[in-house]
Amino acid sequence: MKRLSIKLRVTLWFTLFMMMIVAACLIFLFAMAGQEASRSTREQILDAVADALDEIEYDHGVLEINDDLEYFNDGAYLSIYNSQGGLLYGRLPSAYLMEEAFSDGQMRSVSDDSGTWYVYDVLFQAGPYPIWVRGVMSYSRISSALVSMMKLAAGVFPALVLLAAAGGYLLVNRAFRPVRRITEAAERINDGKDLSRRIGLKEGRDEIHTLAMTFDRMFDRLQVSFEREKQFTSDVSHELRTPAAVIISQCEYALEDAETVDETKEALHAVLEQARRMSSMISQLLTLSRADRGHEQLHLELINLSELTMMVAEQAEEMAEKSHISVETDIQPDLLIHGDETMLMRMLLNLMENGIKYGRPGGHLQVKLSQTADGHIQGEIRDNGIGIPPEHLPKIWDRFYQVNPARSSSDTGVGLGLPMVKYIAEAHGGKIWAESTAG
Repeated sequence: MKRLSIKLRVTLWFTLFMMMIVAACLIFLFAMAGQEASRSTREQILDAVADALDEIEYDHGVLEINDDLEYFNDGAYLSIYNSQGGLLYGRLPSAYLMEEAFSDGQMRSVSDDSGTWYVYDVLFQAGPYPIWVRGVMSYSRISSALVSMMKLAAGVFPALVLLAAAGGYLLVNRAFRPVRRITEAAERINDGKDLSRRIGLKEGRDEIHTLAMTFDRMFDRLQVSFEREKQFTSDVSHELRTPAAVIISQCEYALEDAETVDETKEALHAVLEQARRMSSMISQLLTLSRADRGHEQLHLELINLSELTMMVAEQAEEMAEKSHISVETDIQPDLLIHGDETMLMRMLLNLMENGIKYGRPGGHLQVKLSQTADGHIQGEIRDNGIGIPPEHLPKIWDRFYQVNPARSSSDTGVGLGLPMVKYIAEAHGGKIWAESTAG
């Protein structure tokens, strides 16, 4: 049974179930038909005997039986006897050879070699003479009718079974049609490695449609994940290729072409700078990777976010002086938060460095921190730099994404700062967004 397909198994179970129902119905019908036929036969005998009693009269010492009385009435044989059992009128069935004693008012079922018979006797007092009226009816009429019904059922039952099997298979086949589409879509995706394919069932509320829609949503997420993974691999390779090439070229220069110690030190300085850049990128990637897997743990403690922001702003001010950018602060004092101090410092420093890096010479960087009416802490870092075009704003939180396509420059970073900032904000139960226009 386990080797059969689900459709065939369901069809077999459905057919077996229908066979059991039909068989039970037929048994019930035969039983009811037998009881009804027996009851009807008994009533026929009772009616025939009652009609016979109406046709017997005793007038002026003479017993009279009307000519309208027939000894065969609706299948029942009638006979009239005197008190000694002598036949006065009527007859018995030729096959009925039994000599059954009279019993007033009792319906009996008797059997002999010729079959089963219903016998009913009534004692009638005609003047001074007791008269017996007997009705006899064969049970063979009932049994022959039941046999005919059974023969008919024996012929119809296999047809019903085949009809149930065929109908069940068609219903199951139709019901499993969406499952075939799900299987075919999964096979096409597996064979062609094309995650853009979808099952695409029409609207429906049953379990199969719900399963198909769940698969389509899963394929959507898988496609996004795979595309992100491919983009991530491409971006990492691109970002590592430049510093690796610089390190190799500088090492070759120091080994083969450097003639003085100063030239060698200059080459080693370039190697160190690129190695630090690679180390920073690897560290950020490791943090984000752990965050994706839920393995990055925050070390929460009560922090004075106002003091931490002021400290980071003072550190950023030293960087801003080189670009002649002023740092302005508007920080509400003693704003407390349960957070990871290292992560929060990294978030604030990344944002401020980003504002300075893309700021205008002689411009400003504004750092604001306050508590909202609903008790939340809101920070704002604003600069009057080059700005970001609207079409790029939703993408700046993606890893390795940079508005400036010149990604090999060491001054522009590698595009991991803002994704790190977004992770840190959300890890602390917050949210972050950007508003900007080009220029």
